[in-house]
Amino acid sequence: MLETIVSIIRQAGALLLSAHAKERDISSKEGKANFVTKYDIAVQQFLQQRLQAAFPSAAFLGEEGGASQLKKSGDTFIVDPIDGTTNFITDYRHSSISIGLARDGQMYAGAVYNPYLDEVFSAKKGEGAFLNGARICCGNRPLCESTVGFGTSPYHPDLCDATFDLLKALYRASLDIRRSGSAALDICYAAAGRTALFFEMVLEPWDYAAASIIAAEAGGLCTQLDGSPITLEKGCSILAGNPAARADFFALAAQRA
Repeated sequence: MLETIVSIIRQAGALLLSAHAKERDISSKEGKANFVTKYDIAVQQFLQQRLQAAFPSAAFLGEEGGASQLKKSGDTFIVDPIDGTTNFITDYRHSSISIGLARDGQMYAGAVYNPYLDEVFSAKKGEGAFLNGARICCGNRPLCESTVGFGTSPYHPDLCDATFDLLKALYRASLDIRRSGSAALDICYAAAGRTALFFEMVLEPWDYAAASIIAAEAGGLCTQLDGSPITLEKGCSILAGNPAARADFFALAAQRA
């Protein structure tokens, strides 16, 4: 099953790499810096066709339209055709394709592909997490020995002050901070131990579904900022990272309360 998902996501990556800057047909959606291109639509259509052909009983929930709700019984694919669309339209070359598979309402498997670096992060419940087939582990470095990734929730400008107030505290407690523009990759980077922690005040399920199971299978955890479980029916805050860094985060949060 996971091998099939990885094969499909790699094929979709080739479609993303074929894009030419002048042919991206950019449209705006509601909210700041919320864009959709013809490639978002094309990649999602490709994924929906291939996934439903391979797994005909599964429902499909995509960022650019699709099934309206998560199946409580059975399988649902939760898909982001281009995570990091702003990066894509500016040719920043740091975007990903994300395919999560929820089974009976809980994350079961996922793959996140960065076609620019040809890196596929993948995991299946109970079987570990992998990068291009090699097992990965989040490690257990504390904040003081690590970097921290973050997102700015750009569609929610009312969260700007809260985001950067928290970020200032994390910057002082860590080696440095990183903002990449692709939450799925940021969570996977924490899963691989490239960073110790990632947070964002609000994300949608397709942003974190696949990456959350990868983080968990790599020995980390992906929860909401208060430590409660993530939601797949609607968006929520995200805190992903290794156990030591998460403990440091909660200690820091308690000091700031």
